[in-house]
Amino acid sequence: QVQLVESGGGLVQAGGSLRLSCVFSGGTFSEHAMGWFRQAPGKEREFVASVSRSGMSILYGNSVKGRVTISRDNARNTVYLQMNDLKPEDTANYLCAAAIIYIASANRNEYDYWGQGTQVTVSS
Repeated sequence: QVQLVESGGGLVQAGGSLRLSCVFSGGTFSEHAMGWFRQAPGKEREFVASVSRSGMSILYGNSVKGRVTISRDNARNTVYLQMNDLKPEDTANYLCAAAIIYIASANRNEYDYWGQGTQVTVSS
């Protein structure tokens, strides 16, 4: 059974940076596209970023484009999300997800496995 474990969240001031990590286990990492989503209390789950199996195809959500970078290390079974210039509206639980597809995807319904998330809180 695939398991995803996120880490790297925390409390940061506006304008600061964080690097989130997600470790994949229980399956073949290189056979999954990976994604990051976020969810704030009372809000819909929102797409943040996705990377294809090979790492060659990447998508970003409009609200974070230009401020975040997704990357994957297939040797370490890990996907990363580097977040810069954080804003209070970025405050949310950030969830890692894996999809048995080739390309990057912003569609949460295409993801087969989800982690529990790591909380990011940005103070003003």
